[in-house]
Amino acid sequence: MTDSTIPGLLARIQRPTDVAGLSADDLRTLAADLRTAIIDTVSKNGGHLAPSLGVVELTLAMLSTFDPGKDKVVWDVGHQAYAWKLLTGRAADFHTLRRRHGISGFPKPCESEYDHFGVGHSSTSISAALGMALARDLAGDDHHVVAVIGDGSLTAGLAFEGLNQAGDMGGRLIVILNDNEMSISRNVGALSLFLSRNLSKGWARRVKRDVETALKSIPGIGDEMVAYAKRSEHSLKSFFTPGMLFEAFQFNYIGPVDGHDVKALVRNLELAKTNDRPVLLHVLTRKGKGYTPAEANPAFFHGVGRFEPETGRARKPGDTPVLPTYTDVFGETLCRLADADDRIVAITAAMPEGTGTNCFRERHPDRFVDVGICEQHAVTFAAGLAIQGYRPFVAIYSTFLQRSYDQIVHDVCIQKLPVVLCLDRAGLVGEDGPTHHGAFDLSFLRHIPHMSIIAPRDEADLQAAMYTALHLDAPLAIRYPRGVGFGIPLAESPSPLPVGVGEVLKEGEGVAVIAVGSRVHPSLEAAERLAEETGRHATVFDARWVKPLPEAQLLDIVARHDALLFVEENALAGGFSSAVLELLADRNALSGKHIRRIGLPDEFVEQGTQKELRVSLGLCMDGVGKALKELFAAVGNATAS
Repeated sequence: MTDSTIPGLLARIQRPTDVAGLSADDLRTLAADLRTAIIDTVSKNGGHLAPSLGVVELTLAMLSTFDPGKDKVVWDVGHQAYAWKLLTGRAADFHTLRRRHGISGFPKPCESEYDHFGVGHSSTSISAALGMALARDLAGDDHHVVAVIGDGSLTAGLAFEGLNQAGDMGGRLIVILNDNEMSISRNVGALSLFLSRNLSKGWARRVKRDVETALKSIPGIGDEMVAYAKRSEHSLKSFFTPGMLFEAFQFNYIGPVDGHDVKALVRNLELAKTNDRPVLLHVLTRKGKGYTPAEANPAFFHGVGRFEPETGRARKPGDTPVLPTYTDVFGETLCRLADADDRIVAITAAMPEGTGTNCFRERHPDRFVDVGICEQHAVTFAAGLAIQGYRPFVAIYSTFLQRSYDQIVHDVCIQKLPVVLCLDRAGLVGEDGPTHHGAFDLSFLRHIPHMSIIAPRDEADLQAAMYTALHLDAPLAIRYPRGVGFGIPLAESPSPLPVGVGEVLKEGEGVAVIAVGSRVHPSLEAAERLAEETGRHATVFDARWVKPLPEAQLLDIVARHDALLFVEENALAGGFSSAVLELLADRNALSGKHIRRIGLPDEFVEQGTQKELRVSLGLCMDGVGKALKELFAAVGNATAS
């Protein structure tokens, strides 16, 4: 949106500190304006709608309580920070959300001084905030540090590691638990709120310290009486509140608090600020609050594409035929495999819809496991199944599998267990940007012994790769991109693919394109167009296997061509082309060859549509065609000389 279209009161917020002076009525009006702005922009650009709508009042309460120019706020994951962006100087640019060269869908310190820590993956906020709190104390500063974490993110081990360390260190830290899924009955909630509020107030803490001192002064039995008193307090409070876990971590627990009551939030945030030890404020919110379609279907609107704001329906892509996505093909194929093989277990990390395993959950619920946001656990859990004879398929986005590297090495590959790693969103994912691109999976997987890697070129190849997985008695990674396929018909009865064997799709001479994965079809199209335009025919080879490489085929192709063009949608550093060049160097097969590589550069690729990013990096038909022309020219010049 532009300045002129910023709704109502929101247009008057020039600085985030302006929020603190607003009346209760103005805050309600501003909350409505924020929701209007968020719905309007996300309906056009896509994004994380429901999470951001759910924390509008919490954002207002934090800006009414803290000074974002001094105090530090760390949003976990960050997909709920749209209201924060709007109120911290980015309202005029909010219409560029998630667009190329626009503002990020996640907090980003280089974008704003009010984004205090860069995020994009879950469960990092407590650890980061704790480090910032210690830095404050070491520097002798006195500002507040706040971590805002959702109940889903709190399932990850990293969050508990942060809680454990924070409780042990005992310094000032505020953790806000944004709980938008737990259901706590009114009676229990009211009683727990009363107990937490009263046991957390400053006067109550002073009384506790005074009583503890008095009891300790009693000769002989003082320490035992103090221990008994603490056990009694904790057992009473824990019995009536959901704070037992956090009290065990040595956090002072406050809550639950209505996350849509700004007055109550401010009151409890002010209370949290008076604590001299770590404090956890438990806030209950509703995902999608204020937008009926998102409240009714928060999972769909968690991360959504373009939609009609009036109805919530996804926008139609015109007359373009709707092709199945790779995720759709994966989910349906996995169900078909499981229909015939009861060894198959589907595992996902809090993303059944995103990974296409929701259909498996419906058809084979006893063999479906959602482990929550626990990618490390998912891999080792799968290893436990595999060692007992099952065939687990672990469906995780490529970018999130990075968190499981140690488990892949130690628990799967050293034991050579037949765990199938299904890497959705491999390559460029688009508007979510650098934290979500699956740029590195080939680089961090291919050097692990016993690991095989296949990159199917289209949806039919993906189907065949999954059938292949059942015939391997070893770890296998299958990587496939975000989005629709190429319209290749699926086989009624797929056959396994031969291991370590690629396919020549077009014979030529002089120049060979060696491609892998989703970039094979654009490479083939580029070669065919070049042949039509110039009469020059390039060979196109789909390597298909990144490990084991189709060595004999590669060596034959290299021997017959003067120039080689490698195309992959992975980091060039350590990726597919690196693997082939290592092979050729070891076999002394590179002498006199012209080499060109197209892939992801040694930098973090920013946000934009997949098409925009591929065009900018040359990972499209035109980019491959341009490189082919240049290589044919180089070969011709060399021949002429």
